[in-house]
Amino acid sequence: MTNTEAVPYVEHLGQSRQYWRDIILGVNDGLVSMFLLVAAVVGGGLDSRQVLLTGIGGAIAGAISMGVGEYIATKSQEEVFEREIALEREHLEHHRDRELSELKDLFRDTGLRGPILDDVVAAYDADDDALMSIMMALEFGVIDDERRNPWVAMAASGGLFLVGSLPSVLPFLLGAEPRDGLLWAAGLAGVALFFVGAAKTYATRGNWLSSGTENLLLGGFGAVASYLIGIWYGSIGA
Repeated sequence: MTNTEAVPYVEHLGQSRQYWRDIILGVNDGLVSMFLLVAAVVGGGLDSRQVLLTGIGGAIAGAISMGVGEYIATKSQEEVFEREIALEREHLEHHRDRELSELKDLFRDTGLRGPILDDVVAAYDADDDALMSIMMALEFGVIDDERRNPWVAMAASGGLFLVGSLPSVLPFLLGAEPRDGLLWAAGLAGVALFFVGAAKTYATRGNWLSSGTENLLLGGFGAVASYLIGIWYGSIGA
């Protein structure tokens, strides 16, 4: 049996890889933060209409905050990259020898030694586009296919926050009483938390059961704490 037969070839994630952080963070933050918010206000004694208003307001505010924050952060990072890339082009034009020496050091850090190191650097020196690409990748960790679009990042974070908010808001939107609604929200959010934790192993290729359980437990601990704080605040108010 050959190695090809023993170990099947698994494709990389491809173009979605750079947005997995936004995807997981957006939906998970919506699930956790909104259920904690609902648990707190139900514990504090709010009626169903007040809980619904709080949930809708929290969902909209959270989605806008997540989306705008991710847009600004991603756009700022891209602007930093653009400035660094422009500076690198200037260095290659006016200080090429110094940059080639730096490239040789970078390749040496990867394990290249001897004549092959000089040959590789000479090959890149013969092609300006290739030289620029390898300097971007090794010096700044910037690869064109891996760069993030601020609008996509915003849509992923903000939009999926709203999706993650639904399990906690939906029971009250359907008119459930506070305690019943909280139980339904707990069940729906719990299932969703487990699913998100398990689903991320599509990218990490880890154990879906342990990942899903971890995500569920972390959200559950936060919900219990939030609910108890709500009860405590409600007792003070009373």
